[in-house]
Amino acid sequence: MKLAQDAKLGAYLAGENGMALYLLTKDTANTTTCSGGCASAWPPFELDPGESVTAGDGVTGTLATITRADDGKAQVTYNGVPLYYFAGDKAAGDITGQGVKSVWFLAAAATTAQGGAIKGGVGQP
Repeated sequence: MKLAQDAKLGAYLAGENGMALYLLTKDTANTTTCSGGCASAWPPFELDPGESVTAGDGVTGTLATITRADDGKAQVTYNGVPLYYFAGDKAAGDITGQGVKSVWFLAAAATTAQGGAIKGGVGQP
């Protein structure tokens, strides 16, 4: 995981191949609410067995995983916040999921789930 930069929005977290990572404000600390059709549009940042995730420059939060109830796979969390990709993003630097339905936001280095609520996404009110 690393920090990527958008000229307008600033820094955000990026996963494999530099693809943007998002948070869902409906989630709570270490709990995902996105499954089925939601997970098709917003694929969880998951690890295959034996894989791990490491923090690159500027990524200072706690990386961990949760076990998804729908498929049993390990979804990466950042400071307790479940992370997702957006199916509409096709290349590194794409951030077309930003602000969708006012519940999807780019994950930032300051993203947290303190007190259970998801906070600190890029542009999140």
